[in-house]
Amino acid sequence: MRTRASSLMLGAFCALVYLYLLAPIVVVVGASLNAGAFLTFPPQGLSLRWFITFLNNAVFIEAISTSLRLACAATAISAVIGTAAALYYVRYAKAAKEALRIGILLPLVLPEILTAMALLFFFYQVGVGTKYWVAMLVGHVLITLPFVFLNVVTSLHGFDPNWELASRSLGADRWTVFRRITLPLMKPGLITGCLFAFIISFDAFGVSFLLKDVGAATLPLQLFDYLRFNFTPEAAAVSTVSIGLTLIVILLGEKLVGLKTQRF
Repeated sequence: MRTRASSLMLGAFCALVYLYLLAPIVVVVGASLNAGAFLTFPPQGLSLRWFITFLNNAVFIEAISTSLRLACAATAISAVIGTAAALYYVRYAKAAKEALRIGILLPLVLPEILTAMALLFFFYQVGVGTKYWVAMLVGHVLITLPFVFLNVVTSLHGFDPNWELASRSLGADRWTVFRRITLPLMKPGLITGCLFAFIISFDAFGVSFLLKDVGAATLPLQLFDYLRFNFTPEAAAVSTVSIGLTLIVILLGEKLVGLKTQRF
């Protein structure tokens, strides 16, 4: 009886936690289906009119395109740098090991707005400014790099170097060993890190707000500007699409690349 009561209490607690986490999403999705003219919940009737309005809004479509391109570029760069840094950290870093780890993880410790301000001062000091997306891309790489680094390091800690030595003894060169042995074994951590990096970059606000180029606006920035002057359910429709894109990225990563090999 005591064990059953404990299981029921644990189940109730988990249900409350899930309810707390999912309630904002339910409110946003419900508000996006509102048939009324104002952003309210519960909705005043159900309608897809605001999704149609959103799809006909070229400004929001361009903002989504900008966010997707920026997130893909930041994720790709973070994947390359994070994987190289993780390999060096696990295999070769000795005296500088702790300094390397702290340096890469520092953007997670500092507030995002401080990182953005430091980059803004730096790029204006060197004469680049915020032109050509350089500053914004570097900012997104800085805030996404720690996620790739941490997950790849976690995968490499369970790696047996004797597997690589065996491959080299059989005549494989360094690139073949990396492609056939090292990369497949650290694939779960690399995929997980890239998924986190993409989602963080897609939803980043502070870095994008300070480092954006003139005329460039990501989806969070465009949504912020919209809500300053409008309060219609179109904002909820845009947020619902953003939530859907994030879920699609996670599901595609699991189904197509094998994320199911690593559970949390």
